[in-house]
Amino acid sequence: MDIAKKFSLEGKVALVTGAAYGIGFAIAEALAGAGAKIVFNCRSQKNLDQALKDYAAKGIDAHGYIADVTDEAQVAGLVEKIEADLGGVDILVNNAGIIKRIPMLEMSAEEFRQVVDIDLTGPFICAKAVIPGMIKKGHGKIINICSMMSELGRETVSAYAAAKGGLKMLTRNICSEYGEANIQCNGIGPGYIATPQTEPLRQRQPDGSRHPFDQFIIAKTPAGRWGTAEDLMGPAVFLASEASDFVNGHILYVDGGILAYIGKQP
Repeated sequence: MDIAKKFSLEGKVALVTGAAYGIGFAIAEALAGAGAKIVFNCRSQKNLDQALKDYAAKGIDAHGYIADVTDEAQVAGLVEKIEADLGGVDILVNNAGIIKRIPMLEMSAEEFRQVVDIDLTGPFICAKAVIPGMIKKGHGKIINICSMMSELGRETVSAYAAAKGGLKMLTRNICSEYGEANIQCNGIGPGYIATPQTEPLRQRQPDGSRHPFDQFIIAKTPAGRWGTAEDLMGPAVFLASEASDFVNGHILYVDGGILAYIGKQP
């Protein structure tokens, strides 16, 4: 057996939602490195144009389209365009998402619905749009970007935790309904990832000590560090490739061991 071939994505078309930057961009970069043709969406032309420049700088010939993952008609049109331009979608990564850190009693129902709409309904709409084509092809990979909040609660993230918990169960249900069609639906649950957005939480204090939240994360993580976007690349390629053909309905937590650990004694 040529094990390297099992991880190859040559000839595959991968749609990564919300992949203009951050975790989605890193995952798209990894899939491209394994041979996939990359497609992504943005809601604004400005972000789309900048993302195309960023992909080109990495040597990736990415294809970008304007589409809102919460709009069923727009997503259906997106999938039709991809099929016409590149062929059907072989790999879907549901990465687009938002978080609103608001105490539950201060959060409006409208704000709650907005988070759930993007983080949970969006993946449902996108999966629904690509599954018929995957059935015709006889294969397909769907990767939902879940979260540790798919398992744990935390102050101020009631909507996000509800959506990501729901996304975990949507992952399992897609597996249950379409596994027989040779479609594997799995999730990746990132831990705390070092990004520009979290940089202020990791800066040293004037006295040289760690930021309190940084101390908290390091104390809770057996790996003793924050994750990086690069830490998600290998798991994404694995779940997108033939190497994971008998892995279905699974959430792969890439968290440095947080979910396995009670934390250091104060």
